Amino acid sequence: MSVQLSLSERPKGPVLSAAAYAQIDRELAKYPADQKQSAVMSALRIAQRETGWISPEVEADIAAYLGMPPIAVHEVASFYTMYNLKPVGRFKLTVCTNLPCALRSGNQAAEYIKAKLGIGFNETTADGLFTLKEGECMGACGDAPVMLINNHRMCSWMSNDRIDALIEELKADAAKNPAVSAGGQ
Repeated sequence: MSVQLSLSERPKGPVLSAAAYAQIDRELAKYPADQKQSAVMSALRIAQRETGWISPEVEADIAAYLGMPPIAVHEVASFYTMYNLKPVGRFKLTVCTNLPCALRSGNQAAEYIKAKLGIGFNETTADGLFTLKEGECMGACGDAPVMLINNHRMCSWMSNDRIDALIEELKADAAKNPAVSAGGQ
């Protein structure tokens, strides 16, 4: 179980693997030495790919590593829906409900997924397979309604039939590859 840190505390030891810190170092090399905070989004992405979500310990560790206030890391992590601030299911389904998608059945797609999976936004199915999130514009308004799977796979024109097929595909993938961790990380 994770111990809750305040936004000013630092974990007692390394939170991430040496490989993750090496990846963050590669990102840091892209910026001037006095602008390390510019790598915060990359550092959060790297950490989430390793841990599955951004815990308070991860936020504090990234803050210390980048030399910035922990609250500044938390502000970034909590602003963007791509960062998971609590554990998620193996497949995070983010449905765009912004106005262009809403006008093209984005809300209906979200309601269909809620009914099909028996969960609401920010909830995870009992089997741990699916977490449903509401997302802002994904830049594919012409393909609406759209959804993003684990922040990496864009799915367009998500009718009920396409949603059904996608969910069956993901369930089959989970059955074939049971060792993959939450959030597809």
